[in-house]
Amino acid sequence: MQQLGTLEELPLEYREMLTSHNLVPLWPQMRSVLPYNIPSRDTTFLNWRYENIRPLLMRAGELTPMEKAERRVLILANPGHGLENIQATPSIYLGMQLILPGETAPNHRHTPNAVRIIVEGEGAYTTVNDEPCKMERGDLILTPAGMWHEHHHGGEGPIVWLDILDLPLMYRLNSSWSIEGENQNPSRSRDKSYADYSASGIVPTLNLARGSDNSPQLRYPWSKTKACLEEMAADHDKGLLAIAYVNPENGQSIFPSIGFGAIMLRPGEKQKLPKMTSAKVFHVIEGAGSIMIEGHPTEIDSPLNFVERDTLSAPGYTSITITNMGEHKPLFLLTADEQPLHHYLGIF
Repeated sequence: MQQLGTLEELPLEYREMLTSHNLVPLWPQMRSVLPYNIPSRDTTFLNWRYENIRPLLMRAGELTPMEKAERRVLILANPGHGLENIQATPSIYLGMQLILPGETAPNHRHTPNAVRIIVEGEGAYTTVNDEPCKMERGDLILTPAGMWHEHHHGGEGPIVWLDILDLPLMYRLNSSWSIEGENQNPSRSRDKSYADYSASGIVPTLNLARGSDNSPQLRYPWSKTKACLEEMAADHDKGLLAIAYVNPENGQSIFPSIGFGAIMLRPGEKQKLPKMTSAKVFHVIEGAGSIMIEGHPTEIDSPLNFVERDTLSAPGYTSITITNMGEHKPLFLLTADEQPLHHYLGIF
């Protein structure tokens, strides 16, 4: 590998002259921005354990009323990217959000795309552009860029969900902003997952103008995803059991920036995931297990154990192996990654 010159080798007065004209020499930092063979990977291999998050989140509920929070969230920040940068991966933000009984998180809309994965509780719903989306454990609920949304909790006990947004991407593009609005009046009694988009491969003909980049389905019930994976397992006794969440009108990713999916591991099973360029996020819906990565310069040689409701991150360009530690029960995980963005940029 060619040895390049350093900044310190340049005369001080030359460096000062460059700075005065807002100029920076490339060659001293060429290898950091264009490394050979494989990119730098800042995403840390990490498990945000729900047993550690929950008491701190409940304490936030005691300390900060909704009118002072708007969104009561603890950010799951990955130290590899710097905690102040609120990133879980290069372009994915994670946050654990809490609403207490009787509270409403006010109506607003923003440029980042967002998904909610329900972690705990029942009796709440999210209204998205006047469509009420019931919130149950494991459900995936979309609030695409620019759509009005608010959260209501009429049940008992707290409700908690995992927010997944492309906020770091929008922020770095100087395109992240929000608008407040008046509370919505739902135009229907339930979301479209109950009827219009209740079966895969079937879409309504009420509106023949298709092709929108935004998915018309806003809620993807976990009960249907789990049933699909279990039916797959009934026909396939080996191989990776995995599905992708897609726009039912065109089969594309539900967001252009983040891809979502689900994985099932049979009892006692170990699976190596297909190696990919994108970093990956996992949220544990049911079961317990361990995750191991190989091919990272930090030489991580021990697995991370996890249980239900934990959230994990793994860097890209690595081999990821997941083991189901349950001998009699399957393991279910929801996943998020930057695969659609990598595809668009031609780097996947």
